Amino acid sequence: MDTPVVKKKLGLKERYTAMTRGLAWDTTYQPMDKVFPYDRYEGIKIHDWDKWEDPFRLTMDAYWKYQGEKEKKLYAVIEAFAQNNGQLGVTDARYINALKLFIQGVTPLEYAAHRGFAHVGRHFTGAGARVAAQMQSIDELRHFQTETHAISHYNKYFNGIHNSAEWYQRVWYLSVPKSFFEDAMSAGPFEFLTAVSFSFEYVLTNLLFVPFMSGAAHNGDLSTVTFGFSAQSDESRHMTLGIECIKFMLEQDPDNVPIVQRWIDKWFWRGYRLLTLVAMMQDYMLPKRVMSWKEAWEMYAEENGGALFRDLARYGIREPAGWKEACEGKDHISHQAWNTFYNYAAAAPFHTWVPNDDEMTWLSQKYPDSFDRLYRPRLEHFRTEQQHGRRFYNTTLPMLCTTCQIPMVFTEPGDPTRICYRQSTYLGDKYHFCSDGCKHVFDGEPEKYVQSWLPVHQIYQGHCFKEGTDPTREGFDPLAAVLDWYGINVGRDNFDFEGSEDQKNFAAWRGSATANADSKNPAGDTA
Repeated sequence: MDTPVVKKKLGLKERYTAMTRGLAWDTTYQPMDKVFPYDRYEGIKIHDWDKWEDPFRLTMDAYWKYQGEKEKKLYAVIEAFAQNNGQLGVTDARYINALKLFIQGVTPLEYAAHRGFAHVGRHFTGAGARVAAQMQSIDELRHFQTETHAISHYNKYFNGIHNSAEWYQRVWYLSVPKSFFEDAMSAGPFEFLTAVSFSFEYVLTNLLFVPFMSGAAHNGDLSTVTFGFSAQSDESRHMTLGIECIKFMLEQDPDNVPIVQRWIDKWFWRGYRLLTLVAMMQDYMLPKRVMSWKEAWEMYAEENGGALFRDLARYGIREPAGWKEACEGKDHISHQAWNTFYNYAAAAPFHTWVPNDDEMTWLSQKYPDSFDRLYRPRLEHFRTEQQHGRRFYNTTLPMLCTTCQIPMVFTEPGDPTRICYRQSTYLGDKYHFCSDGCKHVFDGEPEKYVQSWLPVHQIYQGHCFKEGTDPTREGFDPLAAVLDWYGINVGRDNFDFEGSEDQKNFAAWRGSATANADSKNPAGDTA
């Protein structure tokens, strides 16, 4: 008689090990260094991949079940929101412009992150790191899909959403987020994780998702709130991947410390500049505000980030270069960005406006040291000019920072009345920067950033016109030609919110939704 086989049920840790490390093997007919070449050329030294820790220990079968349940709940809410005309429940049609900026500049980054983590998930020698990166790649693709589905509902009713994928590739201000991720994706795998998982996800991502999703809730946008909350549990895993990657590198070899510090300096500053768009959105584009950019920065960056870098000090890591300048900039960057977009609203597929008196009072309270002294007079001037029929649109092309690709709008540290200009010379050519931080990044890798695709330069070189356009013909309007190449519907997607089609339609829809039937048609006649 055969001895019965007793199947031992594996514990969670053993099962996870079997489903990750247990699936890996050392190659034989090709050397491991040739199969996994990319995690060595950056100079990072890894002596023992088994030291990689996975805090969540989530196996792929459990992952699909968990995410499947979240998908059911999410799409049930999105469907209910659409069937009940949820777009009529938002506080103000101005709010939709925040969603336009989100789907134009944030949602494509989720897809870029998906691609980046898929690449990294193939090229780490360690099985644990590969699995973690592959799982995050799937997360990011899911985020791209759910954000697209949720916000696409508004595309049926509002302008400025219909062409977001092409705008991400072409429109001037969207080169800012695009260049950030292309910079990260063209780096090595360890630098990519430092850029995205640590500097962006761990240090800075709460500045995007937490205040904005709270703002969506306060402004009646249940659809956006739901996809934000659905993504938050994923973000927790992403943040732990970021901190694990940093600690893993620092603990493996002391020679890794200066390399990691250099990356933290670079990617903190690049991420901070990218979040300028979020700062503006938070302070100016939410009709019903939750917290100011300054408050969010103090809570999620200064308090949380400060504690993080105090913890990393035991490894020899200091706070990032530019940290103090970023903390000073919390009083200024949202106002400086809004001024820029107000001026260039003719060339952007969303609307801008002058804040009303109540909103200016709120900004005064939140920014007592800067708003009334520096920014209120400018906004009141804009409002006076508009009331006299002289709404100003800037049709010039501004100088861009070679690194972050934002127009040169930021001010000198310690002097918010003077624009900050820096420059470097490389191979006989001059390159311009908005800050010491961006200049420092360029000077560290000039051969990379001389290849920057700067929209203003491309326009001047004639690369942003449709094929067959003749810029030498009499009466040629270069701005109109660029907007045509962008795919912007002039007069619908751009210009001021006041008098826009979005404003008029929303007012009519809300009026129809709240008026009594008899008051709309006293005679009871049909249309």
